[in-house]
This record gives sequence, C-alpha cells and structure tokens, in this order.
Amino acid sequence: MRNPAAGTPPHLGADGEFCWMDIKTRDVADTARFFSATLGWRFAVDDDDWRRATTITVGTHRIGTVSDLAAPIYPPGTPPHVAYYLAVDDVDHRTSAATTAGAQLVVAPFDIADQGRIATLIDPSGTPVSLWHRKGSHGWRHPAGVITAPHRMILGCPRPDETRRFYQETLGAALHSADLIRVRGGAVATQWQLVVAVDEDLDALGERAARSGGNLAPPVPGSQPPSTRRLLSSAEGIAVQVTAATATTAGHRDQM
Repeated sequence: MRNPAAGTPPHLGADGEFCWMDIKTRDVADTARFFSATLGWRFAVDDDDWRRATTITVGTHRIGTVSDLAAPIYPPGTPPHVAYYLAVDDVDHRTSAATTAGAQLVVAPFDIADQGRIATLIDPSGTPVSLWHRKGSHGWRHPAGVITAPHRMILGCPRPDETRRFYQETLGAALHSADLIRVRGGAVATQWQLVVAVDEDLDALGERAARSGGNLAPPVPGSQPPSTRRLLSSAEGIAVQVTAATATTAGHRDQM
C-alpha cells in the first residue's frame, strides 16, 4: 500500500524516508564479491573516513557501508543482517515517543562524529529500525531511477495499517517510498528489505547468483496481485528484493 503525496512524492533519501543502509556481515570480502557479481555494486575502503569504512557505490552514488561483525562492538552471535536508517527530525524526541508507543529501545541516542545523531529501536511490529537525524549531506542522494540503487523499501508484517500509522504519527515518517504488506500466519520475524530495479532478465541474474554462492528465490506462487519482486540472497543470508526495471521504476544506469 502506498500513500502518494500531491505532485511528485519524495523518494528514498528524503527527510521522513529511509536514507541509508549498513550491511553487517561476518565475511566482508565474500559479501562484496557476491553483490558486485550480481548487482554491480562497488566496494572500497573510504580513505577520507576516519573509520576507514568500507563504502558501497553505484556509479558515482554512495548507497551504503559495510560493518564487520567480528568487531568487538557487536555481541557474539549477532546474525548477519542489513541495518536501515530512517531520516527523522529529532532522534531524542522520536525515540521517546516510540518507546511510549510500545517500541523497544536497542541503542539509546548518540552522536556519530560530524554525521548527526542515531538511535536503534524495535518497532511495535517487532521490526528493527534505526533513526538518524543527519548533518550535512549524508545519506542517499542519488536521483530516482538509478539502476541497482535503492529504489523502494518493503516490509511484510501482520498489521500493515497499524504499523504505517506508527511510523507516520510517532516517528514523523511519511514513507512514500515504502510498501507495507500483510503477512498472515503465526509468529513472524519481520524486517525491512531494500528493493532495487535491474535492467536484465531475472533468470539470468539468478544463474549468476547461484554461480556466486547465493540464490534468487522464485516468485511467490499464487500471490495476488502477482509478485514482481524476487529475493536475492548471499550465502550467509544477506538479502535484497529485486524487480525488473520498467519505464516507471527506473530511469538510467549510471556509469559503472
């Protein structure tokens, strides 16, 4: 379900939308190899960053970072995953409001050098999310429609309407660039996932994923309407959703 705004709605990276990702992996080299081979993402150490973080780029656009779960800041047994950051107006205020509304505090608000202020929560649906009040021009800044760059976000959860209201009313996030879908059944481990558009045959992408040690899941059978997205997963389970680019979902491929 989408909540379109009047005119052209904001895309990912805008205030009130998701604005960054950090891949947390136990094998930085293999993660880089897999997503370079499948999506053409480029991984390199940022020598201008005091942390010497590994950054991910599509063309000239930075789209994320990579963290090594072997670092001592991560508790033993932390599973590989992708942390997604939501651009908010006031981390402390939104964190307080969220916990009052039933969210669980995971990491209390803290300053991150010259990049702003961050906190991490588990929202009332059980989904992890990080809040980021940015300084300067940090975060996703690519134009809409760049092939294999962040395109939309998606969340499957038991009560999508209720979850969307939490994000809109409690976190101040419009989520124009996010789809929330109902997942039925018992206990569901929910997580936000990134959607990227690719300009190639998805079966060919699946073959390349298999050769690289990962997997491209088949379409969900019987879904209504039929699903146009498929889950691309690395060997350790780091995953993004991919969809075939169309005239409305993608504009151009940046120079790789």
